[in-house]
Amino acid sequence: MQNETIGERIRRVRNELKLTQKDIAKSIGVSAASVTQWERGDTTPKGSNLIALCKKLKVDPSWLQTGKGEKTAAMPNAELLGNMQVWDSSTPLGEDEVAIPFLTEVHLSAGNGSLGSIELDHGLRLRFAKSTLRRYNVQPENAVCVVVTGNSMEPVLPNGSTVGIDCGNKELIDGKIFAINHGGELFIKKLYRLPGGGMRIYSFNEAEYPAREYTQQQTEEQRITIVGRVFWYSVLL
Repeated sequence: MQNETIGERIRRVRNELKLTQKDIAKSIGVSAASVTQWERGDTTPKGSNLIALCKKLKVDPSWLQTGKGEKTAAMPNAELLGNMQVWDSSTPLGEDEVAIPFLTEVHLSAGNGSLGSIELDHGLRLRFAKSTLRRYNVQPENAVCVVVTGNSMEPVLPNGSTVGIDCGNKELIDGKIFAINHGGELFIKKLYRLPGGGMRIYSFNEAEYPAREYTQQQTEEQRITIVGRVFWYSVLL
């Protein structure tokens, strides 16, 4: 609905699901008064509270914040979050597990950019369930995990978040989150297509980082390319 606030979206979806404010509060671990303040627009949910709220309401964080995009886009998968562990080459894998490189020296910037190579690998791994990756059409050999720095993607992706990138998926889909290379700097942003092959680059923290638009010629001149699509993220506060 147009001109609807985030608080109005929270209240509308909560009512659609026949949930009370106490139901939401208990599930997230906040007070019912906090939920009331969110719905009135006095405050807004952030960080882990936002992720937990979206999970309870079964909605996409971007949609809840902006009212744009898909209402029920994929959320971070609880199976992945629960089973994720850092390991080295001496740790045996389970039957339904696969090891994804965790590139600790590569930082995707949610801000002004960060130089780095996406191919650095010092042996650290994160475990993911094979069955879950199959559901999201991610080939394990194309996946890497990196750390996000900066505040342009807050509150969905705070500084220090970890994201999983499918480097085999470079097809631009409106409203999805991608890792991009902009002239040698690595960023994580939401992308939208523009007529004529152009690209709109969007940050969740739009107040500090206004959206930027590039024609196809400008993307070529400034060497803007898609590294891969973000298929998973983890937020620790």
